[in-house]
Formats: sequence, C-alpha cells, structure tokens
Amino acid sequence: MVWKVHGDGRGLAPGEVVRPDERLSWPRMAGFGAQHVIAMFGATFVFPLIMGLNANVAIMMSGVATIVFLLIVQGRIPSYLGTSASFVGAVVAIRAAGGDDATVTGAILVAGVVLALCGVAIHYLGVRSINRVFPPVVTGAVVMLIGFGLAYVVADVYWPQDQWIALITMLVTFVVIVAFKGFAGRIGILLGLVAGFLLSVGADKVFGNITAYNAATGKVDSHARVNFQPVADAPWFGLPDFHAPGFTGSAIVLVLPAVIALIAENIGHVKAVGEMTGADVDPYMGRAVLADGVGTVVATAVGGSPTTTYAENIGVMAATRVYSTAAYYIAAVVAILFGLCPKFGALIAATPGGVLGGITVILYGMIGLLGAKIWIENRVDLSDPVNMVPAGAGVILAIGPVSHQISDHFSLAGIALGTIVVLGGHHLLRAIAGTRRPSPGASPAAVRESETGT
Repeated sequence: MVWKVHGDGRGLAPGEVVRPDERLSWPRMAGFGAQHVIAMFGATFVFPLIMGLNANVAIMMSGVATIVFLLIVQGRIPSYLGTSASFVGAVVAIRAAGGDDATVTGAILVAGVVLALCGVAIHYLGVRSINRVFPPVVTGAVVMLIGFGLAYVVADVYWPQDQWIALITMLVTFVVIVAFKGFAGRIGILLGLVAGFLLSVGADKVFGNITAYNAATGKVDSHARVNFQPVADAPWFGLPDFHAPGFTGSAIVLVLPAVIALIAENIGHVKAVGEMTGADVDPYMGRAVLADGVGTVVATAVGGSPTTTYAENIGVMAATRVYSTAAYYIAAVVAILFGLCPKFGALIAATPGGVLGGITVILYGMIGLLGAKIWIENRVDLSDPVNMVPAGAGVILAIGPVSHQISDHFSLAGIALGTIVVLGGHHLLRAIAGTRRPSPGASPAAVRESETGT
C-alpha cells in the first residue's frame, strides 16, 4: 500500500487528522507505531499467560494477524489485532477437563472459522441480520457472563498464591488508571503488572520464599515469587515454540459462545473508528469480522492466541488524531520481532501468580461491565421479563460456574451453558410474547424497523 504524505509530513494543524491512507514522515510514523506496540502489549501477553499459551507465539502472531486484517479490509479500517479475552473462561474449563495446548488452540481455530463465516454473512446480508439474531440484550449478557464467569479463576487460582501481592498490585493499578491521564492511564494494566512484578522481586529479597500453591509444581511448597533462572537459560534469538492444533468436540462447544462477544466487539470498534475518521465504514463491517476470524485461524494454527480488534489502540488514535494504517504495519513488524526473542517470553512466563491475581480481578470485572455498557448504550429494558429472565439466569450459570451433564462424557458448564440459556431463552420468550412484537433489547433503529414494517 502507498500512503500519501499528509501536509509537510511533520505535524497536524488544529482540527486536522491523518487519514488511514495518509502518513507523516517515516521517523514520526515509527514513533506512532511504537505507541501502538505499547498500547497492545499488556493485554496481548497477559491473556496468553492466563490461558497457559506461549506468550512469544501470541505476540508474534498478533503482528501477523494485524497484517492479514489490514490486507482484508483494504487498509480502510486502522486497527491492531491483539489477544482476545473472550476465550479465557472457555480455555480454563478446557484445561480443567484435562485439555492440552493443542486442544485449546484447535477449539479456538474452529471458532475463528465460524467468526469468519459470520463476517461473510454480515458482508452480504448486512449488519441488521446479525442484530436480529444477537440483539443488544443478548450480546451485552454474553459479554457480561464472559467477564463475571471468570471470577472463580481469581478466587481459586491466582489470589491464593500470594494474597498480599495480589491486593497491592490491584490497588496500584487502580491508582495508575485513574491518577494518570492520557496515554499512561490507558496502559495502566501494563504499568500495574510491572509494579507488581518489581514488588514481588523486592518481597523475595526482604521476606524470602513464600509458602503457597506453586503453579510450576502443582502443589503447596516453599518457593520464590519470581524465578529468573529460565530467563537466564533462554537464548536471545530463536523461533518460539510452535505447535499444531488438535480438535475435540466438547472443547469446541465450550469456545463457540465467544464468537457472539467477538462480533459485538468488532462491530463496536469499527463503528468507533468510523466516527473518529468521519468515513462510512459500514461496507467494510463484514470484512472486519471476517478478517478477525481469519487472523484467529492463522494465529492458532501454529499455537498462538485468539485475536480481536483492540480498543486500547483505538484510544491511541483518538489521542493522536493519527489514523494511518502505516503505524499499524510498523507495530505489527515490531511485534513479530519481539516473538523472535525467547528470553523475552521467559521473562513474561516468570510473572508471579499473585500479580496475575491483582491484574485479572480488574480485567475480568471490566469485561463484565462492558456488557452492562452495551445494555445502557442501547437502552435495553430490563424491566421486561423477555430480557431480564434469560439474561439473569445465564449470568448466574456462568458465575457459578454451574455444570449440566448431558451424557457420561459430555457436559455444558459456565460460560457455554450461560450463553446458550441467554440466546435460546431470549428468542423463546420473545416468540411466546408475540412474533410481531419488536425485541425490547433491540436498538431504537430495529424497533422503528419493526413498527414500520420495513
């Protein structure tokens, strides 16, 4: 792609923006690309860490997936594809049932294929077709139960490993996100994680080893919070540990609900980019969802993490008014280079469980509340039982997490079960309430469409 130089290539006049097909001078674009790397960095390596996947592969393939995305959308939608949080709950359930890395990535790969097919459907049928199947009350509930359904991971896995480090890390992250304005506040999660990591190193020196659950050995023992030996042993340069996916039916069922959340997330992000750039992006909405699905397939085919468009990077564009896709290509190349440093991956893997406890309690809560944000923005009427009953039941099933045994070898639990109840329950109750009645959870535009018969 060839980018036109904006103005003199040095800066922006008041009210101007650098459009996706424009750029400033290449040294300046390198700086903007570096900002996008920093913005995506925290979540892109934290979530693979939580899912037990190789962070180096995830970082590298996020760069590859971003390039794939930009090519599919023909450079019209500037966005970075980082690691998606929507699959964390399903992955935790898969691993609890004995699933390995191949099972996890194989299941997510199939979800990526489904997401890509949904993108094709959106492209040819329009966004309204998706809104009819997944109205805001459903998408909001699914996003909410994905976040809140992970509460037990914090309570049972991470927080008990080092409760005081977890508490302090959480509080430090609170302060950084709120007290620091602009870019520093947007990378508050990353800064909080770094603070917790350094605090753990200091605690090892002052207080010595901790006696608690050790994720490395799978039992309670006395160990250092941070073990730098694997970092010292890892080489500076080399390919990350790729692996092929494996496919198990029960695991695939567990991850498919995340597709609903990803569709809602992608559409929301694309609309945000359209509003900021003043461009009509609706014709590219289906392409964006398709590109995210293809990115996930490409990433997981070699052992990487699922991908999604990142709000963090959209925030960087809003702050800088630079929407050039050139910055994203630069960020993608930098991410690929990061993936070629095994020592970097070993450092990420050394993150203590207590630190992850303090970070994940915030991340999971924020994901859950994004579901409530979808309800508020679309004015979902929760006084209507068609909306309230299945949404409430689905969220509780996920938070439990409640397990429903289907057969001797197959069960639905937590997020998967909750999603099915929300989606199936809403459409069942809507049918009972009357097929001519517009969904109270639909957007105002959908309600007007139903009333006018158009």
